[in-house]
Amino acid sequence: MNLADMLSYSDIADLSKIAQTYACECNTHSKNELIQSILSNATRKDVLEKQIGDMSLEEIRFVNTLLFDQRESFSLEDLLARANQTRFSDGSSRNGALDQNLGQGQEQEQEQGEISAWNPRELILKNKHRGWLFNGHSQNTRYLFHVPRDIKKRIKAILAGRFSSQLEVIGEEPEVYREEQGLLSNDLLFFLHYVHQNGPQLSAEGFIYKRPLQHLLEGMAVQEELPGRAAWRFGYGRRFREYPTRFSFLYDYAYYQHLIEETGEQLLVSSAGLERLAARKEESIKALYQFWLKLYKGAVPNLQAIVQWIETLAAEWTTVRSLEQVLLPLIKPFYYDQPEAILQEKILKMLLHLGMLKMGEHSVHGQVVQINKLGSSVIQGSYVPEDEKIQLDDSHSP
Repeated sequence: MNLADMLSYSDIADLSKIAQTYACECNTHSKNELIQSILSNATRKDVLEKQIGDMSLEEIRFVNTLLFDQRESFSLEDLLARANQTRFSDGSSRNGALDQNLGQGQEQEQEQGEISAWNPRELILKNKHRGWLFNGHSQNTRYLFHVPRDIKKRIKAILAGRFSSQLEVIGEEPEVYREEQGLLSNDLLFFLHYVHQNGPQLSAEGFIYKRPLQHLLEGMAVQEELPGRAAWRFGYGRRFREYPTRFSFLYDYAYYQHLIEETGEQLLVSSAGLERLAARKEESIKALYQFWLKLYKGAVPNLQAIVQWIETLAAEWTTVRSLEQVLLPLIKPFYYDQPEAILQEKILKMLLHLGMLKMGEHSVHGQVVQINKLGSSVIQGSYVPEDEKIQLDDSHSP
């Protein structure tokens, strides 16, 4: 439903609080006057821009979790979980680079005492008073929350404009760039063929031994180095600890699609994998992309929203440096992985490996990226519900 529909189902008490937020001058005892006054104020672009400009970084992060979610309703527990995700471990509630374009917002102290007193329910209440969250009107939905579709669309457009104003877009192709469209699917078939021909032995922990692994990696279209022994690695796949990032993803995809079998001492191709090999059937980019979202969203909870922003903001060649200014404040650190590493290594490079993004080096502007047409089509045409994620055994976490 749109804002007008949700307002019509609201009681006068809720309408009065929304009207107070927008300083509406009307008869507060008349439901019709309240609705008309709210609609004429709350939907104005300048008013919405001021509302967004006055928001704290936590509020921006919270709203961002709702913008690309296609669900019609949210439980209180779900909203509280999202609200709790908005305050990062470093306690930051402001970010200069982001705030400069989002507006000054209300000043917030960084003292530990205030951090501990912070209440995530306030985020939900503020959005109710803004008319951006409504309780359902029926007996079955009264304890669920809904976001007006038209308000969501307007907020997204305003944020896109503000984010775009920070970007450094270059009007030419970089001197050199990489694009890996189709390579991941080809390497999956190569991997299945190698396993079928060689049946590599597995260690007691279930990993391919180093020598056959090295030989396998050398046959891939995209070369990767084995991770260092002292490397801290977990959270992005079952075999991420011992395998390089791209191959780890490819291996896990084959495992979860039941194309390979770990017998305990040996890795084998399953009957489904043999059928795939015989047919030379390549995986669709969409299937690989949706699996990636499910696999990585445990470590990067708002991954889907971040990728949606990349699709929106990097339609042309855009510097990674300026993209970082916009997106890093929205990315939560994952243990020792800082937002810079998550964006560079776990998001942009994986989009490159998926064949959805081009990455280049410009002699003047440095590293640049651009979503390709296939990537844009896949992102716009894909949605993975937030509760659909692959649970990993992070027993190696600190």
